[in-house]
Formats: sequence, C-alpha cells, structure tokens
Amino acid sequence: MATITQRHKTGNPYEDKFGYSRAIRKGPFIFVSGTTSIDSSTGNVLYPKSAYDQTLKAFSEIVLAIEALGGRKDDVVRVRLFVTDHKDSEGVSKALKEAFGHLSPAATLVFGVSFVSSDMRVEVEADALVI
Repeated sequence: MATITQRHKTGNPYEDKFGYSRAIRKGPFIFVSGTTSIDSSTGNVLYPKSAYDQTLKAFSEIVLAIEALGGRKDDVVRVRLFVTDHKDSEGVSKALKEAFGHLSPAATLVFGVSFVSSDMRVEVEADALVI
C-alpha cells in the first residue's frame, strides 16, 4: 500500500522560485523546509535587525504548516536553526524556549551561514511525528 504524500505551500516567493514545498507529510512524518521571517504578502524579510523576532516568526510559520498537514505544535520532535552570527545565539535560544517551552524538541544550532537575502539572520527547519 502506497503512502500518500501531502504538500503545503505558502505565498513565500522562494517556494516557486526554487521549486519546493514549505512542508511535506508522508505517513506520520511532517518535514518543514527552512523557514525564515518572509512576509508572504510582500516577499520582504521581517525584522532584519532582530534574530529573536525572526526566529519567533519562523516558528509561527512552522506551526501553521504543521497544522495545515494535520499535525500540532506538540508533534514537533526536532528543529534545526541556522544562524548567520554567533552573537545572535541568545536571541535565537530565547525564541526557541518561548516557542516550544516544555516540549523541548531535539535541536541543532549552526552558526556562520549566509542566506539568499542579507536581511535574513536565521532559518529554521522542523520535523514532526503525528501519532
């Protein structure tokens, strides 16, 4: 029996430009692509000076994508955070704790990366398991 694949797309201009989905659900697994603080209606990067606010926005978009595919925030089991500058570690870590608190998903923080826009300070991926 084949497992159905569900895809979730947003208005993020990079999804069409680069040919990917915001999130994909295959069976009980949901994989959320790298998510930033892009405003889907304008394509602009929100909060260019704040990694903290960008991270909160990314987590908000991630939860919306997971919910669109039938999951919940509580289903998140792993996050990966890619950050341009190590000095933003405090803001990014604070946003992670605020967004997921007691859920404490497995997490990886990688510093020293660059993105398609110099206004992006952080990008977040997430995996969820819906049981």
